[in-house]
Amino acid sequence: MKKTNVKKLAVAGVFCALAVVGSLFSIPVFGSKCSPVQHMVNILCAVLLGPGYGVCAAFTAALIRNILGLGSLMAFPGSMFGALICGLVYWKTKNVMATLLGEVFGTAILGGLCAYPVSIFLMGQSAAEIAFYAYIIPFLISTAAGAIISAVLIFTLKKSGILRSMQETLNR
Repeated sequence: MKKTNVKKLAVAGVFCALAVVGSLFSIPVFGSKCSPVQHMVNILCAVLLGPGYGVCAAFTAALIRNILGLGSLMAFPGSMFGALICGLVYWKTKNVMATLLGEVFGTAILGGLCAYPVSIFLMGQSAAEIAFYAYIIPFLISTAAGAIISAVLIFTLKKSGILRSMQETLNR
């Protein structure tokens, strides 16, 4: 059992590092930095590691990005909700397309709605400056791009049989 935890922890650490480095390639849209690599990592974590590791990797990546000045506080709701929802969806269904949609819904809708109070209470923005739905559109753009990238990667790995091998190795 400890072997599985160490393997999964190591892979989660690599995914976290990938998300941090990938944030160097972010696209500014309105008040947030869109980082599609983070959403790709969320989906890969869901498929390979499960929801717990996915949320922890998303939180750690958001924290490191903020410490390094590569992200904003929007990185927390923008990544963690998507990681949780897509992780739970894959855990329950084992359906990759539903997992991709779970990431998009979790990030764009839930993360976008939760970003509103974060921006008001923690970032000091007045309610007049931002609309209630102001973060949904940028988060949707970012998560859709990440979902497309991860879909190509996952379906390629699945077709070659590597995905199943990776999943079996991590779950031993």
